[in-house]
Order: sequence, then structure tokens, then C-alpha cells
Amino acid sequence: MADYAATRARVEDYFDRTATRTWERLTSDAPVSGIRQTVREGRDRMRAIMLGRLPGDLAGKRVLDAGCGAGQMTAELAMRGADVVAIDISPELVKIAERRLSDNLAPRVTFTSGDMLSEGLGAFDYVMAMDSMIYYEADDLGRALAGLCPRVEGSVVFTVAPRTTLLMAMWGVGKLFPRSDRSPTMVPHKPRHLARKTSLHGASGSISEVERVSRGFYISTCLEYAR
Repeated sequence: MADYAATRARVEDYFDRTATRTWERLTSDAPVSGIRQTVREGRDRMRAIMLGRLPGDLAGKRVLDAGCGAGQMTAELAMRGADVVAIDISPELVKIAERRLSDNLAPRVTFTSGDMLSEGLGAFDYVMAMDSMIYYEADDLGRALAGLCPRVEGSVVFTVAPRTTLLMAMWGVGKLFPRSDRSPTMVPHKPRHLARKTSLHGASGSISEVERVSRGFYISTCLEYAR
């Protein structure tokens, strides 16, 4: 997956070397600009929607927090009793997440950095991937979901950028900049297109649209993939 690997490297560089401090502040209670406040509120709403797709009691369940960032989703999963594997491409963000996790929840969480698709992570009851798949093309997402399918007993709850007129325009403008000079760009998708790609790569599950969040500069759609 050459395209996936190249995008992953770009995302790692952006979050680990450029955006770590910004992301740490955004995911805290510290005051932020009006624009970043809309992003914070949008992410809070999306996280609640995604958690709403899982049982309230996750005791005995193994959950992958794919792209755990600063660990907000990780903490809530652990509070529900899940055994959480929290992985992020950015080692620096993982350090923040680990530092923030309360001592009473720490035994339920395994933190690691690297590729969220690694087979070495094992099997799971659920996978949560909030805003960690938004930078990848449809073929890469199709392969990712098809690869995860055999290792997930329940569902994969994830987000993508919706294919709207505004986001398509922003995406088009972003592609005009040299790849080395810009941050990773979200790739807008239609759920039906992703479902076809996933099927083409050998998965037998289905993708359903859960809910879209549009709050200022945060626009994202929650999807659920289940066998």
C-alpha cells in the first residue's frame, strides 16, 4: 500500500513535529481561538456519537482506539470497563495521552505508537477510529477496512470527511500546493463509494452512515462498518 504508507508518513510528520503543542492545547480545557473552539466542540459531539454506538458496559471487551491522539476517547472507553489498546502514529501524542490518563484507569489501557492497521495488535471486539482515517483515499480505506474485518467481532466506528461542495472545493485548492509544503489534507468521501471499495478488497460487511457533525470549522461524518 504505497499510497497509504506515504500518507501515513506525512501525517506522522505533521502531528509529531508540527502540531503536537496545538493538539495538546485543543484537547485540554485551555482557552483557544474562536475557530479552534468550534473544532473542539465538534470533536466533543462526534466522540459522544461514536461512543453511543457501543454498549454502555464494555467490561471484558477489547477495544482498539485507532488514532488515540491525546487520549479522550481512550479514557471514556476505559471508564466503561474496556481493555483498550490505544495507538497513534505520533509518539508525542501518545505520551500526552498516557500522562493524562488517571491512575485508576491505567491498568485497562495499553499505549503504543505505530500503524493502527498492524496485525500484531491482535483481535478486537470493537474498533474506534475518530478522525484518523480522514486523510486517506478510498482505495486505502477500502483495504484498511477489509483488513480489519477478520479481526473485529463487532463493528468499526470511524469518521470521514463528507463529500460536500464546500469540502470538495477546499480539497481541490489544497492539492494545488506542493506536497512537502502543506499539512495532510482531508479526503472527502461518499459512504456508498467506500462500501464498494471495501467490497472490492474482499470484505463482506456493510457501511452505514450514523450522523454528520458540522460545527464551524469541524465537519465530519460518523460511519459504522460491521460484518
